Amino acid sequence: MKIKIKKIKVEEKEILRNLMEKYLYEFSQYEDTDVNKLGLYGYNWLDCYWTEKNRYSYFILVDNVLAGFVLINDYPENNIKTDYTMAEFFIMYKYRRFGIGKYIVYNVLNKYKGKWQIMYHPKNIGSLKFWNNIIKEYTNGQYRIIKDNKEALYRDGTMGEVIIFDNKNMENKDIKIKERNI
Repeated sequence: MKIKIKKIKVEEKEILRNLMEKYLYEFSQYEDTDVNKLGLYGYNWLDCYWTEKNRYSYFILVDNVLAGFVLINDYPENNIKTDYTMAEFFIMYKYRRFGIGKYIVYNVLNKYKGKWQIMYHPKNIGSLKFWNNIIKEYTNGQYRIIKDNKEALYRDGTMGEVIIFDNKNMENKDIKIKERNI
């Protein structure tokens, strides 16, 4: 299984927009959101990834097939200064539970060194476990979680939980993926 991240080109924006709809549909169970009159959720900041500085977008590819995306920016989820925020992270259902997410997170964190914030919806138990386990392992427990963060609200009014850590002085961590058929 060959896993990689690929920078998204502006001419591939519509592909990301299509994947974003699948992500937002899945996330609607936590935020209780509805589609607009066109039957879409929409993502207000999509164009910003090609017009603003400090925004990074990547496709996740597994054996050269689209499997998800990663969006990174520098907008903090609270009033704590940050270098990077994991704005959105999505792996399509078919590719979950193979270690792909962990592999991608390690590679992204190795690439972008600095103060990080990662927010998740507390009702999304899968995301909660995913982020807490990976960041605990990656940082050797050198992180903190802000719960009931009034500055990090989801559309449904739920206060997000934010993981904060600094990997600036951490050594890069490698991770190997066991070969499995998907």
